[in-house]
Amino acid sequence: MSDGRTRVDCHVKIINERVVSRAKTAGLDVLVYAPHFTRLPEIRDRARRHSDDDLLVVPAREVFTGDWRYRRHLLAVGLSEPVPDFVTFEAALSEFERQEAAVLVPHPEFANVSLTRAEIGAYRDRLHAVETANAKLFDHQNERGQQAATAFDEPRFASSYAHVPGTIGAAWTELETTVDTAADLVTALREGVDRRLVRRSDPATRLRRLVEFGHLAYENTWGKLDRLFLSGMEPTHPRHIAYDDRFDDVSVY
Repeated sequence: MSDGRTRVDCHVKIINERVVSRAKTAGLDVLVYAPHFTRLPEIRDRARRHSDDDLLVVPAREVFTGDWRYRRHLLAVGLSEPVPDFVTFEAALSEFERQEAAVLVPHPEFANVSLTRAEIGAYRDRLHAVETANAKLFDHQNERGQQAATAFDEPRFASSYAHVPGTIGAAWTELETTVDTAADLVTALREGVDRRLVRRSDPATRLRRLVEFGHLAYENTWGKLDRLFLSGMEPTHPRHIAYDDRFDDVSVY
């Protein structure tokens, strides 16, 4: 890792050899890997297999709190135990706190899946950073996060939010500390260490943004139909056998 500074892409959805290669070419040191609807043990296994001396892949979970009509996403880094989707917001947040994870706010006020400015204000003492530079979003969408972070004096973070490999390297958070392990990253995020955010805006990056939105359209049409009606219960559903009934009382389904 870089001595004294660490370039972190704080939220990616995919991991494979092409992603790893692009990350190294971009000079990144750490990727936070948080795919949708994937249980923590599998995320950890993939992260471990794609980490080496030049790139650390940190497992994380973007948890979907609430039901499909009223979703609020929270990004938890440093979980020691699995937390399912489709539980109440308060239940997820309390579980993250119990495990001393770093709790990040991804893509604030984006569509109907994100924390609003008012919610960030209400929970600001229980959150560790707000995303203000997301490579997938347009400037006016990122400005909403910037305004919320400023209003409540919250630390900020940047990510590629990559769902396709080409977006890797489009944004990152440069932390003013050395990060060699997942625990180092959790500590840096929870303690709000100094940082610099980078978000590219060259023509190629802007084109990839359109590709990302095309992928989003797929996820919210056929992808959602497949998950809801064709594939059966989500692996991260709170009533899945993997969670041993621990979350039945806070499940929204």
